[in-house]
Amino acid sequence: MNIENKINVLYLDDEENNLFSFKATFRFKYNVFTALTGAEALEIISKNDIQIIITDQRMPEMTGVEFLEKVIQIKPDPMRILLTGYTDMGAVVDAINKGKIFHYLNKPWREEELTETISRAFEIYQNKKNIIDQKSKLEISNEQLEFLLRQKLLS
Repeated sequence: MNIENKINVLYLDDEENNLFSFKATFRFKYNVFTALTGAEALEIISKNDIQIIITDQRMPEMTGVEFLEKVIQIKPDPMRILLTGYTDMGAVVDAINKGKIFHYLNKPWREEELTETISRAFEIYQNKKNIIDQKSKLEISNEQLEFLLRQKLLS
């Protein structure tokens, strides 16, 4: 699969070993972007067409939920996945309500489970994009039909 056909995945984690492991595991399947801080990740998102975002919940500068809230403000389209090594129901609820996550996974992640989750998230991402494209085409067609109708009525 060439670079243009791969899914663009951003993985945010404050533990560098986790980033290395993720990149080593998934670099052939996806275009992998990694970031150690929320600020670094937001910069990557602003400069790249990221489709899937995976973030750790517990980080020193901002939590995964806080990061995802910021993402929604600048680019709401990417699908969001939250990882955590802790069972924190408050974080799960916040992730769903505030971060609008697609899926919540426990650390350590398993390759098969994460691959499946990314695939399902990307399928939904593509479906949303298709709906937006179809709506846009319908709006253009409607405008053209209205113009033709006005022309017909004026003549």
